[in-house]
Amino acid sequence: MNEREQVSIKGTKEGLLIALSPSEEWLGITQELADKLDQQSTFFSGAKVTIDVGARPVPKYELSSLKALLERRGMLLSLVRSESATTLASANSLDLRTFSTDNSHLEDTQIPQRDRNEDDRGDKPIDSEEMGTQGVMVKRTLRSGRTVHSRGHVVVFGDVNPGAKIIAAGDVVVWGKLRGMVHAGAEGDDSVIVCALDMNPNQLRIADHIVTSPAEHHRQVTPEVAFVRDGQIVVEAWT
Repeated sequence: MNEREQVSIKGTKEGLLIALSPSEEWLGITQELADKLDQQSTFFSGAKVTIDVGARPVPKYELSSLKALLERRGMLLSLVRSESATTLASANSLDLRTFSTDNSHLEDTQIPQRDRNEDDRGDKPIDSEEMGTQGVMVKRTLRSGRTVHSRGHVVVFGDVNPGAKIIAAGDVVVWGKLRGMVHAGAEGDDSVIVCALDMNPNQLRIADHIVTSPAEHHRQVTPEVAFVRDGQIVVEAWT
């Protein structure tokens, strides 16, 4: 971006990279961005967007309005790049992925600092297709919009909220409430299991088998395990 350019839009293999000037007035920048997007609305619709705001400190209400501006045009804000701690904190509070351009530290997800330290001790980060075959352990609740991929097993110490997803080649164990979507045995293994202390997912898949809300036959909260028997998913008490 040159010194006079307030908004730069570039195509990348992940979608669009939109760089906003760190020094210009926010309202003017967002208006210019809206004008540029509206000029090619059909072309930009459906795109995933990375926003780069440089050193600009963007409070939560401004970032939220920018997110809404993109969503009204059918675009998804998927990543926020910044070297400002204020901006990164705003993105985290909105459940947005972040990338710090400050060389003193690096953030590639919205994981809180205590969980990032746990990842440094060997836990795998979430929202990644590159997890090892040994699986991943997540020590927090998965909120709506979050996805965990693993080519091994997945263990969650927390809840899986509606709108969150777990896709694993192996077993899935949720030490909490399972309310989101789980696909265990995603590479075709129908011998895997799904366990939860309170199982009531939006959707449950094991290999090619699928059910919705398998625990709705009763609402007594009890640990349960789901597995494939005789070609269909069954749910039994987890003892």
